[in-house]
Amino acid sequence: MKKDLRSHWSLRKMVTRNGMLYPILGFASCVAFLYMSFGDLKLSANFTKGPRFSFVERNGTQFFLNGKPLYVNGWNSYWLMAHSVDESSRPKVSAMLQAGAKMGLTVCRTWAFNDGGYNALQISPGQFDERVFKALDYVIAEARQQGIGLLLSLVNNLQPYGGKTQYVNWAWQEGVGLSSSNDSFFFDPSIRKYFKNYVLTVLTRKNTITGIQYRNDPTIFAWELINEPRCMTDPSGDTLQDWLEEMSAFIKSIDKNHLLTIGLEGFYGPSSPKKATVNPEQWASALGADFMRNSNITSVDFASVHIYPDQWFHGLRFEEKRNYVSKWMHSHIEDCDKELKKPVMFTEYGLSDQNKDFQLSQREQLYRTIQDIIYKSAKKKGSGAGALVWQFFVEGMQEYSDDFGMVPWQSPPIYKLTIEHSCKLARIQGLIQENGNLKQLCSKRK
Repeated sequence: MKKDLRSHWSLRKMVTRNGMLYPILGFASCVAFLYMSFGDLKLSANFTKGPRFSFVERNGTQFFLNGKPLYVNGWNSYWLMAHSVDESSRPKVSAMLQAGAKMGLTVCRTWAFNDGGYNALQISPGQFDERVFKALDYVIAEARQQGIGLLLSLVNNLQPYGGKTQYVNWAWQEGVGLSSSNDSFFFDPSIRKYFKNYVLTVLTRKNTITGIQYRNDPTIFAWELINEPRCMTDPSGDTLQDWLEEMSAFIKSIDKNHLLTIGLEGFYGPSSPKKATVNPEQWASALGADFMRNSNITSVDFASVHIYPDQWFHGLRFEEKRNYVSKWMHSHIEDCDKELKKPVMFTEYGLSDQNKDFQLSQREQLYRTIQDIIYKSAKKKGSGAGALVWQFFVEGMQEYSDDFGMVPWQSPPIYKLTIEHSCKLARIQGLIQENGNLKQLCSKRK
């Protein structure tokens, strides 16, 4: 799973965890904004003439952008919306997106949810805070300006930022909940209605800065249904599968422009032969999620997998963990090449600096292993479509960090490695000669 989030949210689970300027692709080569305020609600943006964003498409096991294969080197900054509510903190959001572009990164994964609690986007079912919605508007507009695509996640399986627990509490408080179990999020009809209303509101939101509805904005690379879904009360996987089928079809009925992924950790379910040979341990097949079954849903465009070897194993040496990561990635790429016939993105990967034997060089070695596997798959036109590191932030944001987070330029080996990987993928895509910024970024890294 993943970081149970971010130092002020440190709720670590037992066996797993949950929870500058050169655009590499043409997510928006030359788009500039002039922000002008007209009263409390109206903001307009004037765009310079030039190449426009295009929607990312899928053809078999590959992503395509403007008719060319797309391979993603990206990162997670879950905090972008939360840090954009107050105008005084927005410069850090801009700085992070600019820094990502400067490293040749193309996609940032971030939260498009905050349910209940401080600076909530959804205050209660169907009730939204316009200030926070404008913060999300800002994130999307700023990403567009910097040439960064966004992978927007719609709800958390974990408690931080509300998650399914908040939805269950709302139903319970209103006297309509069937159960106080967190997993009732997946089967309670009232909660399903809450979530569908949320999805409809977000997807049809008209950005107050750009004037574009979210569902019509190609700045959004893709939607992610839920971060690290689990339904442990039904290890057969039927409950979660039913919810995923219904919600993915619902999203596609509203938005036919964007790609959709689930947000899985990648564990194989009880019916999969790989549960015993590839899953980290026996517990991983009893979480109610099933990589193959879930990812095979027709309305799911690409598979998603997370990589946290130090959270899944507590007795292995670093080299053994790195070898496992290679096996884990190759297994999922093979699944998508041969059976699912879809791209796979490793949407979170990281190495904790709280490990007893941690050395920064280990993080560099693990990240190089992950990136090399993506590169080799891309060279063969395979399904390994990209990977997103967890997580990057900028100076002065320690409260949003966790034991995986880093300011990339403060770790020169990681910074250099990230740029090198961006340039290697750009060369495969034939982007360097046609993009002056990439040419400058990559000219010294042949």
